[in-house]
Amino acid sequence: MTKEVGLWIDHKQAVLVRMGAGTGQTTSIASGMEKHVRYSGHAVSDHGSAEDQRDRQYAAHLAKFYDEVIAQIGDAKAIFVFGPGEAKGELEKRLTGKGLAGRIVGIETTDKMTDHQVAAKVRAHYMTHSDR
Repeated sequence: MTKEVGLWIDHKQAVLVRMGAGTGQTTSIASGMEKHVRYSGHAVSDHGSAEDQRDRQYAAHLAKFYDEVIAQIGDAKAIFVFGPGEAKGELEKRLTGKGLAGRIVGIETTDKMTDHQVAAKVRAHYMTHSDR
């Protein structure tokens, strides 16, 4: 069982660091998403506009990505989430919806980071918050 997990996330990927014995095991999870692009246009079908359909597909794809990330978190007792954009907040809502809000120990905005920078940040976070 992993007690502490740190997670850098954006819409394209997540970098998960599982803490154990002072070191971290890093796993990358790709979403398979490209940047969400909005198109102008007024084509409307029985199922809504083409843009509405793209938005629904985008949201469904992100939901699957977040579920994969949550599956990788496993039974961690502490979850530290950080990243540059909206994905961290979206994941927080998803974690809350799955009854895991009590395990979230921090949400922080950061820039893009390398895997090594992510691992170092997670180690530093849990070393300074070692009362858990």
